[in-house]
Order: sequence, then C-alpha cells, then structure tokens
Amino acid sequence: MNPKLILGISYLIIVCIGLYFLFSVIDIKDLTSYEFIRSNREVILKYKNENFLFLTIAFFLFSILWVLLLGFAMPLLVFSGFVFGKWWGIAIVLTSTTIGATFLYMLVGFFFRETIKEKLAPKFSKLKEFFIKNDTIYFMSFRFIGGGGTPYAIQNILPILFDMSVKNYVIATFVGSMPSMFVTVALGSGIEKVIDQNAELSISSVLFSPEIYVPIIGFFIILIIAFVIRKFYFKH
Repeated sequence: MNPKLILGISYLIIVCIGLYFLFSVIDIKDLTSYEFIRSNREVILKYKNENFLFLTIAFFLFSILWVLLLGFAMPLLVFSGFVFGKWWGIAIVLTSTTIGATFLYMLVGFFFRETIKEKLAPKFSKLKEFFIKNDTIYFMSFRFIGGGGTPYAIQNILPILFDMSVKNYVIATFVGSMPSMFVTVALGSGIEKVIDQNAELSISSVLFSPEIYVPIIGFFIILIIAFVIRKFYFKH
C-alpha cells in the first residue's frame, strides 16, 4: 500500500480519536453556561497568575494542535481573551492558529492534494481567477471576510486548490485573520471584565459595558467592510 495513503489514514484516525476523547472530557453545556464560567473564573485566573508561563505555553501548543485536528477557532479566541486579556491574548492565539493552519495546509497538501482538488475545486472554481492574479492579497481578503461563511478548517486547506506557496499562505493568514480575531478576543476579555464587575449577568450590563459593545461595534464594522470587499473585490 502507498506509504502516503497509510500516513494520511493514520492522521484521520488520530483526528477522530482526539476529538472523541476531547468531547468525552469536556461538556459543551458547561462551556456555554454563565454560572459555570463565573464560578470557575477565580480558579482559572489564579492558576494563570501562579503559572503564567506554563499556561501560555500549554495554551499555545494546544491551539496549534486544535487547529491541526480541524478544530474551529471561536472557542480559542474567546478563551484567550477571557484569560490573557485582549493584547496578550491576540498575540498568543493569532500566532498559534497561524502556525496550526500552516501545518494543516502542508500536511493535507502532502497527503490529500488530489482528493482535495477533486472535492473542492467545483465549489470554489470562481476563486481561481482571483488567486492567479495575486494569491496573497486575495487570500488575505478571503480571511478578512471570514471566508464568506466557509468553515474554518476548509479555509485553512482551500489554497491547496491554487498551489499557494507556504510563505504567502503564512503572510495572508496572519494579516488577514488579525482584525476579526482581535474583535473576538476583545469580546472574550470584555466578558471577563463584566463578570468581575457584576454578580449577575444582565442585558444592561452587556449592552452598556464598553468592554462588550466596543468589540461588537468593531465586529459590525468588519462585517460592513467584508460585505463591500465581497461584493466588489470578489464579484463574479
């Protein structure tokens, strides 16, 4: 049997096993429960203060692995902002997800290039003419608009269709992902501040807290810019 195929199948098996054990340990209901987050906030932040370097390295490596295992970015961004704050949080999560996405791009490109082209090429054929002109600029713009609703894992491997160089991929991913990721990280940081200032989370505490409404306003500004880019920059 082809060694490439064996290694590729092994990777898929590892992904499935990793996700199974992850979701066996983590209860998604807890992660979305305000009471759970509030009750564990002090424990998390105390651990961070006492083990800052270790937690930073552990989260950095976990984020790389999470993206490599086809995980979605949102939980990483919110957690990073919640625990590390918006500035240090965006530095950690943007760098780690870019590395993870690059590893995924290289790995999938090496093992599954033909399969990816066969499955995805018909769906994204209209993007080819844009990427041929300047793959860095167009993929950067594609990242900026959130892939136009394309799942994060698919965004990470999409340039395989256009044989994009790793160097251009890294630049476009890092720069293009920065604005939307920063807004989400800032939102996570804002949630931590609201919890710190309020015993109970209420609509008013959310809507009138600058730590929350500023990132949300930023998010809508990005949506508007993304709409303009998508309409005129990626028009068919």
